[in-house]
Amino acid sequence: MDLALEKGDITAVAADTVIVNLFLGVQTPGGATGAVDRALGGAISDLISSGEFKGELNEVAVLHHRGGSTARRVILVGLGRREEFTLDRVRQVAGTAARTAREKNARTVATIIHGAGIGGLDPEEAARAVVEGTLLGLYRFKGIKSKDEEKELSKFLLVERDASRWGAVQRGMEKGQILAEATNLVRDITNQPANHMTPREMARLAQEMAQKEGLECTILDERTMEEKGMEALLGVARGSQEPPRLILLRYRSSLPGQPTLALVGKGLTFDSGGISLKAREGMENMKMDKAGGAAVLGAMQAIARLKPQVNVLGVIPATENMPDGRALKPGDVVRALNGKTIEIISTDAEGRLILADAVAYARQLGADYIVDVATLTGAVRTALGTQAAAIISNNGSLVTKILAAGDRAGERYWQLPSYPEYREQYKSSVADLKNVGGPAAGTITGGLFIGEFVGDSPWAHLDIAAMAWGEKDLPYQPKGATGFATRTLVQLALGFVD
Repeated sequence: MDLALEKGDITAVAADTVIVNLFLGVQTPGGATGAVDRALGGAISDLISSGEFKGELNEVAVLHHRGGSTARRVILVGLGRREEFTLDRVRQVAGTAARTAREKNARTVATIIHGAGIGGLDPEEAARAVVEGTLLGLYRFKGIKSKDEEKELSKFLLVERDASRWGAVQRGMEKGQILAEATNLVRDITNQPANHMTPREMARLAQEMAQKEGLECTILDERTMEEKGMEALLGVARGSQEPPRLILLRYRSSLPGQPTLALVGKGLTFDSGGISLKAREGMENMKMDKAGGAAVLGAMQAIARLKPQVNVLGVIPATENMPDGRALKPGDVVRALNGKTIEIISTDAEGRLILADAVAYARQLGADYIVDVATLTGAVRTALGTQAAAIISNNGSLVTKILAAGDRAGERYWQLPSYPEYREQYKSSVADLKNVGGPAAGTITGGLFIGEFVGDSPWAHLDIAAMAWGEKDLPYQPKGATGFATRTLVQLALGFVD
């Protein structure tokens, strides 16, 4: 779909569909919505006065006409209460309106920039959010179907009349497109079935992306990992006939002397639970256990395009977790890259094992800060539901940066405590650590276990297990993979100050 800035009047734009908006409680439309209302002979005002349209958040009305403005179809979308309007609500209404346009067989769509007028939002930020919401809302995983006959928009125009804003709007559009494309890449990777997105295919995709975007890329195979002593990662991979890969992507800032931020993502391309086999119901969705690794890959694509002034290292341990005669067994002991030994209590607590070697390797490679992201525990859904991801960290300043980045991205996080007493739960009598800390505080102990392998580096763990996969369509997050954390990681890099 082509995306462009249209400079001029919304009532004169060459499009078959126009999108305008209305805040809750507004009785007389103003601005661009008022201009369209006048071109329609007061049709929008009639909807308001009759009570058929109130302006509730994501409320939609579709009007057709044969004269007035160029467009033959007008989509009116509700913004909700003005005092509650945020950039994330811009994404929501943009996604809602764009999907409505597609459902109505629209081809060329023009929209005003929600929130940049009486909404009081910065025009650049509002334009970014409109583009994000539109492209994220229109996303569909096409799967492995032999034929795709679904409707698609061909052109999307953002209309801005004020010449003093054109530069800001253009910048916002470009950034929004980069962020949305990265998130949709992550959705594609996460949605792919395990026989199509294997560790080797994930590594190939990373190499292809790195070459295109100008990133450095190194792929470690199982022999190299063995030479380095990555027994934890290799132990998880042992039960699968698909060989593992450790993906390294590096972005170098144009400014010398900048710190290195490591983004480490869990890339379990399929998780059966290993010998500690998962329940049959829903196991097909365990293709989504690569969502953290996918988020790092997508973030690195956007970082390469946006060029933040910080060095960024992307690390993705990619493997399957399968049961066979060579697989890890409960009671086995493995030695991680940093020398610590781990007693295996459950082979289904495999994500923390592959991340243990990955974060230790990131530290070896010179990372000054480490952020890992993973679909790590089912316990996080019990703790926080599906409204926020969890943060476990050893550094308050880094948490503050992540929370601010998440706020800009429209992604919520909540820090859980990391009291030293929790570490007692995963002490082992036969090794340095065990990979399960018991049923209590599972999200906390799972995160703190990974923290045992970062040394004294400032570190944060993001548990996105409840946020990476959606069971129903939302305004800009369709059912399936959400791409959660991708835009947070990018915003973190963009705003990073040592």
